[in-house]
Amino acid sequence: MIFPFTAIVNQEKMKLGLILNVIDSSIGGLLIMGEKGTAKSTAVRALAELLPEIEVSCECRFNCDPKGYLCSECKEKLLQEGGLQTEKKRMRVVELPLGVTEDRLVGTLDIEHAIKKGEKRFEPGILAGANRNFLYVDEVNLLEDHIVDLLLDSAAMGVNTVEREGISFSHPARFILVGTMNPEEGELRPQLLDRFGLCVSVASIMDKNQRIEILKRKAAFDLNPEEFAEEWKEEQGRLAKRIVTAKERLNSIKVDDEILEKIVSITSNLNLDGHRADIVILKTARALASFREKDAITRDEIKDAAVIALRHRLKRLPFEDIEEEGKKLNQIFAEF
Repeated sequence: MIFPFTAIVNQEKMKLGLILNVIDSSIGGLLIMGEKGTAKSTAVRALAELLPEIEVSCECRFNCDPKGYLCSECKEKLLQEGGLQTEKKRMRVVELPLGVTEDRLVGTLDIEHAIKKGEKRFEPGILAGANRNFLYVDEVNLLEDHIVDLLLDSAAMGVNTVEREGISFSHPARFILVGTMNPEEGELRPQLLDRFGLCVSVASIMDKNQRIEILKRKAAFDLNPEEFAEEWKEEQGRLAKRIVTAKERLNSIKVDDEILEKIVSITSNLNLDGHRADIVILKTARALASFREKDAITRDEIKDAAVIALRHRLKRLPFEDIEEEGKKLNQIFAEF
């Protein structure tokens, strides 16, 4: 039994960052930075209960989108049968453990079977299950470098290809990467850091009443998880419905030149590499507007989106700490 998402006290930015990635999976994932015991892992795992259903190719081991890039098996089926049957599957959170091997991550080809039978046999890895789902890495900053490289390759290409002895197998690998980390335990490689669309920082709650409420809810959950989940069922249902509605309305949100100009006015004042920040702010602001049941993006959505899209992309000078980054952003927003 998982602690209900809506029962998590406070930590609103973290919860919003996760929700926005459900509404628009192309935002690019979320990095959650903070000390231990601040509900980072609880929030990610609890998200699973709110995830909507998606249409997939029937009995596909890789959750292929019938209208998108297909795995080798679906391509063969399409060629032989002239079409693909579909089914609905609920999105899920797939965990990537530290210490995972390369084969476990990308999958393996059974060469012996191919030689004896003349057939390709592929044993799917974690990336197969993660396709069109959330891929969650706890303590992502402690991942081994060669695993990070594989993740970066898959994230960039959207395809996982395994080749052994002249035999190859490929399948789509488009996942929403969510990582948690404690900055005190090490930095994240810049290449991986930039892959996260959004970044939020969480800290221990200092408000006395909220800390008491945390204790009450945790005690009630530990005593009777089923009863606690039932108490939050209605709240969970309301949020799940709101997410689905926002997802359906997303493409109708108006984006005019004035909005684009406002976004660029923020990013052009910062010494950023590339244009990914502009794109992420736009997508996040649009998802926010949809979640807030608006027809168009306003200044509020742009500012709120920029806060979580820019924090990890600002360049720090030597010996400059993360608080200085916040000051830079605040100065820009004051003039916005």
